[in-house]
Amino acid sequence: MVDEVINAYSRRAAEYIELFGSMSAVHPSDRQLVSTWASGIEGSVIDAGCGPGQWTNFLAERGLPVRGVDLVPKFIERARSTYPDVPFTVGSLDALDAETGSTGGVLSWYSLIHHEPGTIRVPLLNFSRVLRPDGTLLIGFFEGPVVEQFAHAVAPAYRWSVDDLSDELIEAGFDVVESHVRKATGQRSQAAVVARRRDAR
Repeated sequence: MVDEVINAYSRRAAEYIELFGSMSAVHPSDRQLVSTWASGIEGSVIDAGCGPGQWTNFLAERGLPVRGVDLVPKFIERARSTYPDVPFTVGSLDALDAETGSTGGVLSWYSLIHHEPGTIRVPLLNFSRVLRPDGTLLIGFFEGPVVEQFAHAVAPAYRWSVDDLSDELIEAGFDVVESHVRKATGQRSQAAVVARRRDAR
């Protein structure tokens, strides 16, 4: 599935970047949510699944030490050329190259939508590992009443209910802080959850 996703996004990278690769394509409420979340972070941030880097740069402009990570080399090439002062690396969200407890925040903005329900806890556990206690995760995803696959334009993807994804986060070592759902006629329902890394002590 990983290779399928990489290949699918690589084939459509130019189209994806044109449609979604700038902050002008972002819904105002998403911009506000990410900005509010970012204002409470202490320490460095990883934009996990950064795509062409627009959110990474958005966080960098707010003074946060942030780096972007993505599986798709074409996205990282574009991010590096567009935002040369921001660090970007090719890497897997299932095995982030970061020390345990070293990070203040992780942004996962629609970057886990292609993970199957049986595997989504792998990256969530990895996010939990790299976050320091009380560090926070903001995860954006497609929302629905049940966990189910749907025909995403690039590769098969999954929608989650807030409750089901919250259960996965709790099992991965997080406490859910807040959730948001946005629905619009004729569009897929969108959701986001802010979760705090639980102190294991």
